[in-house]
Amino acid sequence: MKQSLQALSKASEKFSQLSLSHGKRTRLWRLLYGHGPRNGSLLVLPLDQGLEHGPTDFFPNPPALDPEYQFRLAVEGNFSAIALGIGLAEKYMAEYCGRIPLILKLNGKTNIPSDADATSPLFASVEDAVRIGADAVGYTMYVGSPRQHDEIRQFEKVRQDCERFGMPLVLWSYPRGSAIDAKGGKNSLYAQDYAARVALELGADIVKLHEPNDERTHAPAPYDKLQEDAGARSERVVRSAGRTMVLFSGGEKNDDDAAVLRKVEFYMASGASGVMFGRNMWLRPLDQAIALTKAVHEIMAKYPR
Repeated sequence: MKQSLQALSKASEKFSQLSLSHGKRTRLWRLLYGHGPRNGSLLVLPLDQGLEHGPTDFFPNPPALDPEYQFRLAVEGNFSAIALGIGLAEKYMAEYCGRIPLILKLNGKTNIPSDADATSPLFASVEDAVRIGADAVGYTMYVGSPRQHDEIRQFEKVRQDCERFGMPLVLWSYPRGSAIDAKGGKNSLYAQDYAARVALELGADIVKLHEPNDERTHAPAPYDKLQEDAGARSERVVRSAGRTMVLFSGGEKNDDDAAVLRKVEFYMASGASGVMFGRNMWLRPLDQAIALTKAVHEIMAKYPR
C-alpha cells in the first residue's frame, strides 16, 4: 500500500509537469502504473522485427515466429506494453485485449534497400489505433536521412491526430543516412544526443534510443573533444530528451543473462524511464524469458519515475 501511494505521488508530480489531454493522461497512466513495473517506469516488448529485419530474426528460436509466443510472453512476463504493426494487432490481439496494452506501430520499412536514403512510410493511422484499443502509437523517424523532410511532414499529421484523439506518441528516433555515417555513425553520442533532442522538439511523449558509444573520430565539435564514460554519455542523452521519457533499446540478443541485467541497471541508473527488449527476450525459450523478465522487474522496482 505504501509503495502504491508513493507511485501515485510520483505520478502526480510527473504529470503536473506535462501538458496532456485527459485521453493521453489516461492511456499513459495505464502504461506507467497499470501494467509492467507499475512505478512510472516502462518495460516494452517490441515485435516489429519481422518487417524491419525479415524472418531471419526468428531462426534462432523457431517458436517465436508465431506471434502468439510474444503475446504469451508479454502477458505472463507482465510487460508494460507490446509494440507491433497493424497486421499482427488485427490478427492476434483479440484474445489479449485488455490484458496487455498495445503500442501500434504506424510506419516501417524492410531492410532490403540501403539505409543511405532511409525512409519509413505510414501503413496505419492514429484512428486505427483508437479503433483497436491501443494505448499509444509508435512512429519511426530516420534522423539525418536525406528523406527526413518527408518524414517530418508525415510526422506532423501523426502528431496532430494524436492530440485530436488523446493518444500518446512514442518516437523510434533512429539516426540514419550517409551524413550520419560521415559524422561518427548512428550510435555515436553526437547522433543519439541529436535524436533525443529531435524527439523533444517534435513533440514525442516517449522516445526509443540506443546507448551512445564513444566514437569521436569524425564527430562534429564539441562532441569530438568530449571524454565521457558510458554513464555520462547516457545521462547526457536523457537530459537532451527533456520531458520526453526515454526508453533504451535492449539491442541484439545476449546469451549472458547477467550481462542483460547489468545493462538494465545501467540504463535505469542513467535516468531512463525504461527499456524496450525484443530479441533479448523472445529469442529465449519461454520459461527462460519469463524468468529473465522477472529479474528485470526486480531491478526496475528500485527506480520509480
